Amino acid sequence: MTMRMKVLVGLVVGAVATVLSAGCSRNNIEAVNLSNEGDKARATNIDEAISKYEQATNLDPTNHRILWKLATAYQKKEAWDKVASTCARAEKLAPKHANYFFLHGYALEQQAVKGPTGWADAKGPLQTAIQLDPNYAEAHFELAQVLLHTDDEAGALQNYTEAIQKKPDETVFYGPLADLYIRLNFFEQADAVLKEAVSFAKPGDKTLFIIRSLAGEVKEVRGDFNGAIADFDAAKAACGACNEKGQQIAFFNLGFAYSKAQPPRKNEAVQQLQKFQNTTCKGAAANRYADECAQAQEILKQLGGS
Repeated sequence: MTMRMKVLVGLVVGAVATVLSAGCSRNNIEAVNLSNEGDKARATNIDEAISKYEQATNLDPTNHRILWKLATAYQKKEAWDKVASTCARAEKLAPKHANYFFLHGYALEQQAVKGPTGWADAKGPLQTAIQLDPNYAEAHFELAQVLLHTDDEAGALQNYTEAIQKKPDETVFYGPLADLYIRLNFFEQADAVLKEAVSFAKPGDKTLFIIRSLAGEVKEVRGDFNGAIADFDAAKAACGACNEKGQQIAFFNLGFAYSKAQPPRKNEAVQQLQKFQNTTCKGAAANRYADECAQAQEILKQLGGS
């Protein structure tokens, strides 16, 4: 090849590179514009936002920030399989972002709740999130949830505790730790956890329903039914009408404690147990609370209620 031909080839290659670079640059700019459009649509039309983010990632598949927006948009739709796969793509581009691994693990955890994947699948991403950010309280909490479902109770205790230590004012962390202590018959530890939770709870905190219900359970085990009544009454106050899933148990707890008080508070026990029967034992939740329904019926017979 002559020198002149070499120069010509060099010019052509350079021109092609310039064109390709310009094309990539235009794609990057267009991807950002689409991403911004997705941001505007997000509050009112999540499907449109997802469409914009998907178009943006197709134009610029190396932009991990747009992938993150897409993953969190899928999260809003509870499309957990797509959340997980999108986070996995973002992780490869930005392996130092703990948030990407946390949401990946959380998405796998939500899939495990519904059955298509195993709980153990969520462990790795959550552990990586903690390695990248040891102070990531939510990652510790979700890892504890996963470990509990994989029969690692010691690991669950440790990570629930770590979560609380990182964010002691996050009252939602306390209930599962106290519940696990109760199931392991560590009642003193459960009591201490619940007292700490109450100290951080603010008026209107909905987690007080769980916290005070568990506190009442601990007192019942110790035979302190008057103390249990105070806690169960506070739990019932925290859930208001107590008509959401799992809250109907408030009427049973309070009625049972009234029946065991010394002396028994029969009228109040009958009132609460009858309400439990009417709201729970005659409805869709009857199978879930079969034991409590049978127990409520027996106590009502003993107390002369209907």
